[in-house]
Amino acid sequence: MSRFLGALRREAVDVTPIWLMRQAGRSLPEYRKIRERYTLEDIVAEPDLCAEVTLQPVRRLDVDAAVMFADIMLPLRGMGVDFELVEGVGPVVSTPIRSSQDVDRLGAPDGQEAAPQVITAVRRVAAESPVPVICFAGAPWTLASYLVEGQPSRQHTMIKQFMYREPDAFDRLLGKLARVMVGYLAAQVGAGAQAVQLFDSWVGALAREDYESRVAPHTAAIFGALASLGVPRIHFGTGTAGLLEAIAATRPDAVSLDWRVPLDDGWVRVGGDLAVQGNLEPAVLLGPPELVRERARDVLRRAGGRRGHVFNLGHGVLPETPLEHLQLLVETVREGIPAVV
Repeated sequence: MSRFLGALRREAVDVTPIWLMRQAGRSLPEYRKIRERYTLEDIVAEPDLCAEVTLQPVRRLDVDAAVMFADIMLPLRGMGVDFELVEGVGPVVSTPIRSSQDVDRLGAPDGQEAAPQVITAVRRVAAESPVPVICFAGAPWTLASYLVEGQPSRQHTMIKQFMYREPDAFDRLLGKLARVMVGYLAAQVGAGAQAVQLFDSWVGALAREDYESRVAPHTAAIFGALASLGVPRIHFGTGTAGLLEAIAATRPDAVSLDWRVPLDDGWVRVGGDLAVQGNLEPAVLLGPPELVRERARDVLRRAGGRRGHVFNLGHGVLPETPLEHLQLLVETVREGIPAVV
């Protein structure tokens, strides 16, 4: 059993496991070299390239898990959504959802039909990776936000208006997205994924009462449907300080904590029966080496050696992050907390 999977199951491990969201990316020179020839769309469309990029940080950084290089929007193409991944902007949907009829027109592909190229890449990575493979999908609220807003949004005005004015259509939209994501994640597990992560990147934009009544039931349905697969299920969100108890109630195996809440406080709030993941501020890695070590050790101290901690950032690796700081972070986590003499 790997230390990563062991920690997610709250078992004793030799050292705290570490992996980093967006660990495959512009912080690695080998990735930048690939991007000189290929676009993001090229990489996610070609399983060989996707597998290579996924494994680069495992080889370079010696992290404890390989997270698939993909995008949460990819299975939406299988649902009939036309979008473009625009560099520096994010996903841009050509025809955003604006009505109940638009919701009804969305397809509901089964399993690997949502994004077959990703499933092929998962098989290749799982066959080659020396560490467990993490696969992921977007949570219904975050995917719905892109579909209704048409692109990334700060205020989420259109999706909230749709939620309040068209509650039945909103519920059908999230329900359809949840069903497709269950099949998509199950197909990734069937292809070799050993853990899954549900990305609800925009969940922090919600009032707690709206999350609990309108969104959480669909998130809980995904985790419930995946329980029989026997792989750890991680919930990821940002800006979640006001929602932690409600997120824990959707019953993942682990909850990612961002840097806005101290790890020990956040762990109390999600409950000691769940694992936690996090929660170094990504921008710390842009600071001096001594700050990287100090802040990483603070996270470890707050975890207190308890079973169930996976070290990660509170969000993804920033493109400007020096490679040597990533290497220093992994080294520091491996060393653990220095003994007090």
